[in-house]
Amino acid sequence: MSDKPIKKVAQKAVSKAIEKTPSSVKEKVKDEVKEKAKEKMTNDLQEKADEASEKLADAKERNAEKVHGKADKAQDKVQDVLLSVREKLAKVKEAGQEFQEKISSSNSNNNGTKLKGVKDIKGANDIKSSQNIKSSTDIKSSTDIKSLGS
Repeated sequence: MSDKPIKKVAQKAVSKAIEKTPSSVKEKVKDEVKEKAKEKMTNDLQEKADEASEKLADAKERNAEKVHGKADKAQDKVQDVLLSVREKLAKVKEAGQEFQEKISSSNSNNNGTKLKGVKDIKGANDIKSSQNIKSSTDIKSSTDIKSLGS
């Protein structure tokens, strides 16, 4: 059986009841309907706000988990990079020490031959001038040399 005839009958009965009710009752019913509508609207809004708040909290929690996960991954990557840099620096340091040892051992093996540094270069003060050169009178002659027999 269809609901349409029942609805039509119910609507007619309600409209006739509204026509025959006194106006004071109509006002009370209107006021009650307004309050019920207000309450229903408030409850609906409150439910929607609570639902939105829950969704926001869930999204916030998911984002926090993602951020912490990514931060942990980034920290692990940075630590790995720092460890590899540390290992490479240790290798470079070791190679430098070996190189230094080779240089120092090659210097000691050259019978005292040492590489000259900046300190070993003569300056202008170290060069002999014409006054420091021996003259012919300062040169020893054969008579000044001691002989083996005397």
